[in-house]
Amino acid sequence: MVAAPNVNDPAFLENPFPFYELGRAMSPLVLPDRGLAMVFGYDDCAAILKDWETWSSRFPPPPDVTDPPEPTMLNSDPPRHTRLRSLVSQAFTPRMVEQLEPRIREITRELLEPALEAGACDLVAALAYPLPVIVIAEILGIPPEDRAQFKEWSDEVVASLGTGLGGGRQVRAEVFEEMREYFTRMTEERRRHPRNDLITGLVEAEQDGERLTFPDLLQMLILLLVAGNETTTNLISNAMLSFMEHRDELAKVEANPALIPSALEEVLRFNSPVQATARRPTRDVELRGRTIPAGMVTLVWLAAANRDPAQFPEPLRFDVTRSPNRHLAFGMGIHFCLGAPLARLEARVAYEELLGRATGFERTTDGPLPRVPTFFMRGVLELPIAFRRR
Repeated sequence: MVAAPNVNDPAFLENPFPFYELGRAMSPLVLPDRGLAMVFGYDDCAAILKDWETWSSRFPPPPDVTDPPEPTMLNSDPPRHTRLRSLVSQAFTPRMVEQLEPRIREITRELLEPALEAGACDLVAALAYPLPVIVIAEILGIPPEDRAQFKEWSDEVVASLGTGLGGGRQVRAEVFEEMREYFTRMTEERRRHPRNDLITGLVEAEQDGERLTFPDLLQMLILLLVAGNETTTNLISNAMLSFMEHRDELAKVEANPALIPSALEEVLRFNSPVQATARRPTRDVELRGRTIPAGMVTLVWLAAANRDPAQFPEPLRFDVTRSPNRHLAFGMGIHFCLGAPLARLEARVAYEELLGRATGFERTTDGPLPRVPTFFMRGVLELPIAFRRR
């Protein structure tokens, strides 16, 4: 039996892939002493994600929490999940996302101009972080002066992912209180003075005559705050790292910008911004000759599934023309990422603009980069690069 790694170890965050290779060969790993199971293979991960009746997204609150909030859309099962998703979908439609492209392109050009003038930047600080923050803030209706606070809250919540599983840290109580007070003011203001933004849409959204309760609305706004920027930030920065590590593939994309969407799908597979998700079986489950007991926390390693040779020929090869590419980076089933179209759009526009205006990308520092401090996510906190303006 393989020992579970220290998921807080910077060396693991830098390169978890050898563990995934080992895990796939032994999957599922059932660790009774830790109350934890892990699944690594593509077929098993996909089957778990599709079977919400057997594999629940609900988790009991910590024993020291006496008045737990209602679960978010991410951590709920039908019928609650169905209701929440239906309500937010009314205010977050594909048509709305498509209409954002001109504004996303305008924001991207504004952000890139100082970097292009300098011929160098920290790509995270210059583009990968501010672009999705500005976009989700504008979609929600957050004033520009509040964006920095908005990002601080998001970073706090992201750093908490994996708490109780050997990773992450507890979110400070005052952070949730600050968010609650802020969004209380915002939603009350929208009830009095509706606007053309997502907060208004959520306040007004109804299903079968029922609206979101305030606790549900608050949880939804926090979820959108985090999901609306962190994954896209990691996708944009992971793409640049992948391109610089695979120069021949980058050359193909530079020669044919129509490959940008395909290249980004390969980044999602090869360097998945979300590495894992968690489920709990509602009954004892037999999987490949091993029993995962009912209620045991089960990590579904999306990033390991995305490098499974049974699904992806030559999975360790970064191939910007890979097709088909049915990766699990955005999940599968009822919890498939609602924001996937927006993340794809933001990343596509970012690289259309960046690769169209600059070339010769090189890192300006050596050694490992500081990483997002949770094994659930894969991304870097900074990415200093230099380049030439076209």
